[in-house]
Amino acid sequence: MARRACCKTGIVVLAGLVAATVNGAPPEKVALTGGRIIPIVGEPIEKGTVLIERGKIVAVGKDVEVPYDARVYDVSGKVVFPGMIVVGTARGLDVANEARPVVPHLNVADAIDPSQLYFEDCLRLGITAVHVIPGNNTVIGGLGRVVRPIGMTVGEMTIAEGAFLKIAISPRLRSDRMAQMATLRETFLELDDYLDKLAEKRYEEDLKEKDKKIDVGPAEARNRGRDLIRAEDIDDKHFNLVRLTGGRVRVAGEDGPIVAKPLGAFLYCGSAMDVGHAVKTASDAGFLDRSVFVLGGECFKAVAELKKAARPVVLPPDLTHRETDPLTGKVRETFVPKRIADAGLLFALVPGPDASLAERMPNYQAARCVRAGMARDVALRAITINPAKILGLEGRLGSIEVGKDAHLVIFSGDPLDFTSVVEQVFIEGIPAYERDKDFRLKRLLSEHDPAEK
Repeated sequence: MARRACCKTGIVVLAGLVAATVNGAPPEKVALTGGRIIPIVGEPIEKGTVLIERGKIVAVGKDVEVPYDARVYDVSGKVVFPGMIVVGTARGLDVANEARPVVPHLNVADAIDPSQLYFEDCLRLGITAVHVIPGNNTVIGGLGRVVRPIGMTVGEMTIAEGAFLKIAISPRLRSDRMAQMATLRETFLELDDYLDKLAEKRYEEDLKEKDKKIDVGPAEARNRGRDLIRAEDIDDKHFNLVRLTGGRVRVAGEDGPIVAKPLGAFLYCGSAMDVGHAVKTASDAGFLDRSVFVLGGECFKAVAELKKAARPVVLPPDLTHRETDPLTGKVRETFVPKRIADAGLLFALVPGPDASLAERMPNYQAARCVRAGMARDVALRAITINPAKILGLEGRLGSIEVGKDAHLVIFSGDPLDFTSVVEQVFIEGIPAYERDKDFRLKRLLSEHDPAEK
């Protein structure tokens, strides 16, 4: 993995799924008619129509006129729902983390394997966008990327290039918290020293080009030289760290120099005591306003610090935290999403591992929230528009609105009803999945139910 990513290719094994790629143009016009539309941002629409042109939603409502040349899908009796979004996972990578603890120059674009069955499963579950980012066993990991679960190359899969680095506050394996925090501090101190030396060098070079002599001391030379630093002056090891800390570096573009956007960080906090360290680290380094807190089960105990930081949070797959009272032996349970929602924080739910057959479904996670007393709309937002907002993609994904990418899931019934199944998936208007053509699923079901043969 490197800053200037070279896409790794692979073949997507769809095994009966529609062999969809995004290499060609999406269908010119597509209409989904007669279904119950749950747009997320408004009230449900009964027997409505979603009209799509060139991969974008152009009309939503009950009285939408369907063009004569549109490809029509009658979804009467079904539910039309936005494609669900996984806000952060290391699934889809050949390895979740590199052996070295500080690798901000790496890019998951070089390690995503399009042929992994994980992406095939995403379609079955109604997931249409995945933020692939390094795992938690790191200090500073590489750059993430938002992808579609279809495509034969990483380039075809890409929705948006990485905007976040992975940073772990909790100690990596065979390390401890003191060493973890010391490594983080050393990394940012070394970055400051690197930029000071580079700025001084650039100032001296600028004076030499103008045939002038040094007229200030080292401190002022470094101060003046900061504005002279160009992207090509910064090595790969430090480039993403400069963007993380808010450094706006000029890079060459087709139409002249452009300014590289600052990066954000996914800050992993495995325990409540890590939250304070995360806030301080991000504040001191200048990226708190671009941070997302990825929480472990007990981090709700630091809800006051999270509320003060006022940043989005990603909740753990196991939504219920259990702990035993050391005096009474009683087990106390806390439903984490309720505590986070009551604090007014923007949050997203993530699926569990494959071993948890139900928890790996985002809509099941949302249903658990409703069962625990959370408002239905709040739970649905946590698997759709909230992840889109966290990733800065709310203008494209997360709801059924005019102008957005046509990422749509057709459920057989209510998405929060566990008997409902995903029947079809559309990604930018492309029919990416059809359950009745999913031969791998049919084979699996037939092994347990002879009637399915």
